[in-house]
Amino acid sequence: MKLILGLGITGLSVARFFFKNEISFRIADTRQEPPMLEVSKKEGLLNDAYFGDWNEHILTGISEVIISPGVAESEDIVIWMRKKNISIISDIELFGRYAMAPIIGITGSNGKSTVTQLLGEMAFADGKNAVICGNIGKPVMDSLSDEAELYVVELSSYQLDYTNKLSLLAGVITNITPDHLDRYSNFSDYISSKLSIYSYCKFQVINLNDDLLRDLSGHNFYAVESVDDRCDFSANRISDLYEVLHKGKFLLTSDKLKVVGRHNIENLLAALTLGHRFGLTLKAMIQAAVDFKGLEHRLEFVSTINDIDYYNDSKSTNAISSITAVNALFEKYNNLILIAGGISKKEDYSEFFKLINEKVNAVVLIGECSSDFSKQITAPHVEVVDSMKKAVSMATSMAEGGAVLLSPGCASFDMFSDFNERGDVFKRFVLEET
Repeated sequence: MKLILGLGITGLSVARFFFKNEISFRIADTRQEPPMLEVSKKEGLLNDAYFGDWNEHILTGISEVIISPGVAESEDIVIWMRKKNISIISDIELFGRYAMAPIIGITGSNGKSTVTQLLGEMAFADGKNAVICGNIGKPVMDSLSDEAELYVVELSSYQLDYTNKLSLLAGVITNITPDHLDRYSNFSDYISSKLSIYSYCKFQVINLNDDLLRDLSGHNFYAVESVDDRCDFSANRISDLYEVLHKGKFLLTSDKLKVVGRHNIENLLAALTLGHRFGLTLKAMIQAAVDFKGLEHRLEFVSTINDIDYYNDSKSTNAISSITAVNALFEKYNNLILIAGGISKKEDYSEFFKLINEKVNAVVLIGECSSDFSKQITAPHVEVVDSMKKAVSMATSMAEGGAVLLSPGCASFDMFSDFNERGDVFKRFVLEET
C-alpha cells in the first residue's frame, strides 16, 4: 500500500491519480482539517485516512510513501520511515514513472517560475502540445496527458530533496542565493539540494553569471555580458539596451520585450537555451519572448496608455524585491513614478529609501506605513493618498510619458486580502484610465 503524506494540493493530486488507477493508498496529515479535506471527501478519497499527530502505526503495511514537499526531513514520521527502510519519494519522482513525453526541469532561488512559463509559451508558439506544471502551480500528477509532447516542470528544492530517480531531457538552475535557511541546516545543504537536479539531466544547462554555477561542467551555457565561447545564447549591454545573441548572431534587443531588467534577460537566455536544446525554432521562441508579459503580479507589464507604461509588481512585499523592480525599470525609463506602501516588515528599508531618492522621480505612498515612509524619502515629489484609485490617478498625472510602477515593498493586509487582490485592484484602475 502507498502512503500519501500531506493533504495539500500535492497530496490531493496523488490521491486522485491512485484512485483513478485503482492503486491502494492511505492518506495522513497532522492537521485535523488539512486544506484539501472537503474536496477529498466529495471525491471519495478518504476511505483510509488519518488526521492528527504522527503515529508510527500509520506506517503499517506501507511499501512506499509519496511525501508532500512541506514535510521536513526532521519530522518524526520521516525518521521512522528511514529506520524502517520504507521508500520515500516525491510526486515528481512518481510523475517521472508515468510521463511519456520529454521533461525539462527548472529550479533556482529566483526566476524559475518566469523561465518555466516563458519556455512553455515558446513551445506553444512553436505548435507543441506542452504542459507547464510543478511548483509553478499545477501539480504534476494532475498534469499527465497522453497528448503531451513536452513537460516544462518547475522544481523546488523541497521536491528535489525527496526525489531519488528522475529522467530529465534537460535542466537548469537559474541561480543560487541564500534561501529557506529555516529548513536547511546551512547554506551548503541548500546548494546541494539545488545542484541535485543536474544528476537527473541528459543535458545540463549552466548559467555562467552565477558564481556558484559557472565552474560546473555542462552541455549548454548562457551568460549576460560575461560571455565566452561556450555560450549558446548570450547578451551584451549596449548603452541602455541589451543585445541578445545566438552563437554571436544578433536576435533582438531588449527594447522589443515587455519584461524589463537584467534579471529578465538572464531568464530569457535560460528559456532560449532549454528550448533550443529541445528543438524549438528560433523564430517561434523570439516571437513568444516579445509577446511575453511576465508572470502576474511580478513586475508584470499591464498596459501602455497615453504613452505611459504601467507595471504591476504587487508580489514585492519586501524591500529587496522592490529594489530589484526599481533598478530594472530605471534602466529603461527617464521618468519613473513609484506607488509603494502597506504594512512595513521588520527589515531595514534604508537602501530602498536611498534608491527611491536617487532614481525615482516621484513616489505615491499608500497604507499603514505611508506617514513613516514619507518622513524618510526626499524624492522630488512625495504624495500620500488613502486609496489605490487615488494612487493610480496621482501617479498617472506625474508620469509624463514614463512609467508607473506598483512595487509596495510591504505587506498588503491593511488594505487588501493579499498581494493578488492589491495587484488586481491596481490593474483595474489602470485600465480605467482609458
